[in-house]
Amino acid sequence: MKPYLFAALLLLAIGALFSSCDAIIEPSISKKTVQPEAPSDQYQSTSYTINFWWDEVDNALSYHLQVVTASFTNPGNLVLDTIVKKNTFAFNLNPGNYQWWVLAQNGSSQTAYSTPRSFTVAVGSIKQQAVQLSSPTNNQITNQVNIVFQWSSLYGATKYQLEIDTNNFVNESDAVYNQVIPGQQFNFTFPKDQVYQWRVRAQNDTAQSQWSAISVVTYDHTPPAVVTLTSPADATTLPLPVSLQWNTVTGAAKYKLYVYKSDATTLYSSNFPMVLTTNSYSFNQGNSDDKVYWMVTAVDAAGNESAASTQRSFVLQ
Repeated sequence: MKPYLFAALLLLAIGALFSSCDAIIEPSISKKTVQPEAPSDQYQSTSYTINFWWDEVDNALSYHLQVVTASFTNPGNLVLDTIVKKNTFAFNLNPGNYQWWVLAQNGSSQTAYSTPRSFTVAVGSIKQQAVQLSSPTNNQITNQVNIVFQWSSLYGATKYQLEIDTNNFVNESDAVYNQVIPGQQFNFTFPKDQVYQWRVRAQNDTAQSQWSAISVVTYDHTPPAVVTLTSPADATTLPLPVSLQWNTVTGAAKYKLYVYKSDATTLYSSNFPMVLTTNSYSFNQGNSDDKVYWMVTAVDAAGNESAASTQRSFVLQ
């Protein structure tokens, strides 16, 4: 081999090695800092909804946000202690004086907390406020018929109006649910599979708050259609690897592949059932003359699992 060609191949190999190391070794962020943006130091607000915001940190996977009354050097109460994935977070607070800080973290390291920033929430009219919805999260899909709607308390409120609809509140008189309740949660039973919208506003004896943002939850308890196996044909003899294939099912988010030993009931290994997002799998286990059985189910975004496909078998050559 010519020297220049050997050198080029060596450089490519070294580059690939470092690239693979970067994929395995998580970068440390311990020496980085988080830059808070809002609320700024000494900020004053008549809105009870405080929108926290800070600059993103490279290689951070989440952020740890804390808020205390008074200050961190002389705290009154820890009013917020949460882990968030994004670099923003909205939270309702009662009137008072607060400090906040935030740190970034990943699986192996974290930064120091940012410099504490003080802010004040002043008493304002309930008419200027809005409730923050807690759960279910927006665009959640569930197959559970019962759900608990939850929202944050709002200073000055004595009760809350909860509306649940399937037509974006075009006609409130036709809403699925529209009642005033005293607390911050409500147990609801979905009447049927559908996309639901919900919102909340606070009230007291003299005024109402603004409506919260509208949140969407989908109830789906109908399983996907049954999977049809396509290849290999049943009872064939094949060499390894064996390509197991099946049709794509509408509405399926993933598939479960069940592979069994020759008794057709004992799972082939602890790898099964295997969850896959594709409609094929290369089976490469076993020995000559082993008889292997397999079948597939479809699973939708709500977690509903279809009935199993027909069971097929093959013999290893």
